[in-house]
Amino acid sequence: MDIEQKQAEVIDHFVKQASVLKGPALVPLIVEATSNPSLFAFSEILSVPNVLELEGTENSVYVGLLRLFAHGTWSDYKSNADRLPQLSADQVLKLKQLTVLTQAETDKVLPYSQLMQELDVTNVRELEDFLINECMYAGIVRGKLDQLQRCFEVQFAAGRDLRPGQLGNMIQTLSDWLSTSDNMLLSIQEKIKWADGMSESDKKHRKDVEDRIEEVKKSLSLKADDFRGHEEIYSEPGGVMDYEEDRTRPKSWTLDIY
Repeated sequence: MDIEQKQAEVIDHFVKQASVLKGPALVPLIVEATSNPSLFAFSEILSVPNVLELEGTENSVYVGLLRLFAHGTWSDYKSNADRLPQLSADQVLKLKQLTVLTQAETDKVLPYSQLMQELDVTNVRELEDFLINECMYAGIVRGKLDQLQRCFEVQFAAGRDLRPGQLGNMIQTLSDWLSTSDNMLLSIQEKIKWADGMSESDKKHRKDVEDRIEEVKKSLSLKADDFRGHEEIYSEPGGVMDYEEDRTRPKSWTLDIY
């Protein structure tokens, strides 16, 4: 089972549970969701009406916790730790995994120094172990560890929940891409039309050349036939050449006397 299908099933489970629980009963569910090793998307749970009803109550910090796991990073948690519940070891791991995904959204080459700062990792060995064991083996990223250049080259990264306002930017980006694609398609169609025109022109030119060759062949054939006809006339016995010879040969006269 791939990560997307597995995550979809986990999301569906938590959404159903959140839909039937209310108030304080939702707190353990939120803690469980943010600790689950197979869950990396939280917007669906966050949008359940029962969960949103926690806003303004003594448990509103857990709505903030869900928002942190939906959109935030480890650095965001450290900046707001006094306003959020204390994290368990599993939640810390999950948030650091999500932090790597956030870094991979914008950059496909992640310097070790940047990752070590974002993840509070003190040495390269610890960082590489985390990327291999907790990220690549988990299936949320694929890439290459470049020890020489001290960077992580990202080939694939699972997507995170869209942040507020991010959807509009994505729509604009897609619209720009669509416009560029339309212009490119128009350019390609024009080039195809031009190529087709050149092809027709080449075909016509080729036919004209072939027709001209045929005319020359016919002309040469007629001249060859003419030449053979004259040759036959001059070479026949008693023909013109013999006649000419008769005219130039001296005639002998015989006089008979009786």
